[in-house]
Formats: sequence, C-alpha cells, structure tokens
Amino acid sequence: MDRPTAESLFGARWPATSLATTAALRDAGITDRLLAHGVRLGVVLRLRRGVYMPNHRWVSLKPWERDRVRLEAHIVGTGGSSVYCHSSAAILHGLSVWNPGPAIHVATTYSGARSSRSPDTQTHQLDLAPEDIVTAPGNEAVRLNSIVRTLVDCARFLPFEQAVVLGDSALHRRLVHLEDLRGAVLAASRRGRRRALAVLDALEPATESVGETRARLLMVMLGFARPVAQLRLSTAEGEYRADFAWPELMVIIEFDGEGKYMDYAPTPDVLLAERRRETLLMEQGWIFVRLRWADLDRPDEVRRRLAAAIARAARQSA
Repeated sequence: MDRPTAESLFGARWPATSLATTAALRDAGITDRLLAHGVRLGVVLRLRRGVYMPNHRWVSLKPWERDRVRLEAHIVGTGGSSVYCHSSAAILHGLSVWNPGPAIHVATTYSGARSSRSPDTQTHQLDLAPEDIVTAPGNEAVRLNSIVRTLVDCARFLPFEQAVVLGDSALHRRLVHLEDLRGAVLAASRRGRRRALAVLDALEPATESVGETRARLLMVMLGFARPVAQLRLSTAEGEYRADFAWPELMVIIEFDGEGKYMDYAPTPDVLLAERRRETLLMEQGWIFVRLRWADLDRPDEVRRRLAAAIARAARQSA
C-alpha cells in the first residue's frame, strides 16, 4: 500500500476525534497491522503508547497547540489517573506557556523507580495538601495542582523566563493575586525560595502575551530600565496604548508578535487609525522601536536599536 492510498483509507475510517486510542481505531475498522503500516508510512503519528493522531493534523498545529495535544494524549492514554503539575498543570489552567518541552509533568508522593516511568512523563515527588489538588477547568475527571501551587512550584524550579511568562499570564487573566503567590512562596520549603521571589518581583500583570513578557525581560537583562507596560496616551485621533514605554524619554517599544491581535482580526480601518495615532505621537516627539519574535534571539541588535532610540531622544530634548 502506498502513502496516498493509506491516507485515503485512514481518512475514511478515522474516528471523529483527532486523538484516538488503539481500541477506538479497532472499533473503526483499523487493525493493528494497518495501524503499524500507517505509522511506518508517516500517515499516522504515535503520540504515546496506545494513542494516535493523523499526521496531517499534527503538522498543522502551532508549537503551543502541540504541547496541549501531547498532554491530552497522556490524559487519554492514562485514563486521567495522574495529578498534573508544573508546566503541564499550567497548560490545563489555560495559561500561556513558553517552551515547556515535550515531557508531561505529574506529581507523586513517593520516589518511584525510574524504570517504572513512561518515557514521555517526568514525575515530581511533592508534598501536596488536599487544597493543592483541584480538577481541570471543564473536565472534573482530570486532577492537577491548584493554580497557586502550580505557579509557586514553577517559580521555584523552572527557568526564570519560563516562570515569569506563566506568572504574567495568570495575573493578566486575574486568576490569582500576587499577594497570595508571595505568601505561598514564603510558606513553602526554602528550596528555590530566592529564585521564586525574584520571579514574583519581575511579574507585570499588564503584559498581554508571551512575546511581550520576553521582550520586557530582555530589555531589563540588557541593562535598560524596566519600561512602563500598556501606557495610555491621548491623541486627537483617540487613545493610543503602547506595549512599553519610557515616558521620561518619550520612547515607545511595540512588540509586533503573533499574539498581538489574538482576540480579534483588526480591520484595515482599525489599523489605519492606529497608524494615524502613531504619526501624531511621533509629531509630538515620541520615538518608536518595533520588536518582533526573531529580535528576541538577537540581543546585541536589540541593545543597539534601543540605545540609538534613547540617544536620539536625548538629542531631541537637549
């Protein structure tokens, strides 16, 4: 059987859901032998033992969508028997998660033998109180760490940038209060406390996307002052909301990332009006710097551009 024939056959027989277990595929008329052949041809993707997905659906997903699908495959494959923690719990809470890696994170109260763990699963021995375990929003069959416990553990143990992304996301969605997080950090084990407090100090509830969080952290890491987030400025054409600004310098930094217009697709009229407001602000002396995702991996170039904007602002005000 060639690939086009296999694609047609699997397309006709695949169940209604993208993810399917071996048992569901058998019920749909896809035998184990046919399934193995589909995997070899690259028509079907094996996400974990006993859970599959059509490959064309997988390749169409964005990276963060793949993270969610891997987690859903684990839930399907284990029957919801795990308690999810760390970045896996963050995904289930609906937070924006950056670069979590392919591993699924589950909590356990004992230190199991490494040989007993699934290759796609990382276990964490955690001392969990009853209030630390909740059910997933929209799915009471799935258990996970509470959002406070999740954020505290991530702040203590994840890389700094990843932890700040999670914290910004939770605060922006008003899912938790910063004071509650600080109290939970101070009440937890001293291990990782200094790192967690540094994460809390870096959080900015006004930040609206992963890219904005990373851009803000990059500016501070490069030695620039922490900018004001979501600064509102009045113009004759209406209010303008800057992603970041140094008001005293009259410098605005806009992050043009993929998530900038997540909730709606702006019409040409809306975009034109925004550009008119930008023009009016530039006429007032505001200097704009626009950053993109690719720029976040070019810190030296970002430093040069921001320094040039600041120098220009100083010349204008002299």
